[in-house]
Amino acid sequence: MLTRRFFLTATVAAPMAAAFAAPVTAQEPAFYSDGTAAIRGADPVAYFTQGRPVIGSEEFAARWNDTTWHFASAENRDTFLADPEAFAPQYGGYCAWAVSQGYTASVVPEAWEIVDGKLYLNYSPRIQRRWARDIPGNIAAGDANWPQVLN
Repeated sequence: MLTRRFFLTATVAAPMAAAFAAPVTAQEPAFYSDGTAAIRGADPVAYFTQGRPVIGSEEFAARWNDTTWHFASAENRDTFLADPEAFAPQYGGYCAWAVSQGYTASVVPEAWEIVDGKLYLNYSPRIQRRWARDIPGNIAAGDANWPQVLN
């Protein structure tokens, strides 16, 4: 039997629950950023030229694809801007393992791999090792999930 108390509680609780629910149509940004720069400030070109993550500088910052990117030098910035798709990380800089599993996650600059000339980042070194167990399979799954996982 439905009581007046039930209807009163439901009338108050429903709007509160809706206020805390995440909107279904919310979209992640096209490129992951920690709020200051892509790849937590690491220079994307350095992965290719120095074989390691190098933290860039605001002095050599550039905007591309609605995201701020930091570089270790003006030369790296200019190289990136000449062909950003060649240096930008795959899956918008989100964790490659997470994207292969159908969701997004942040990354750390130290968990990375270049495969077939493309930069892939991961949430942590531990997750990067998990991703590396089946790189071809995880890339295939990530490619199939990207960019739908942003929705």
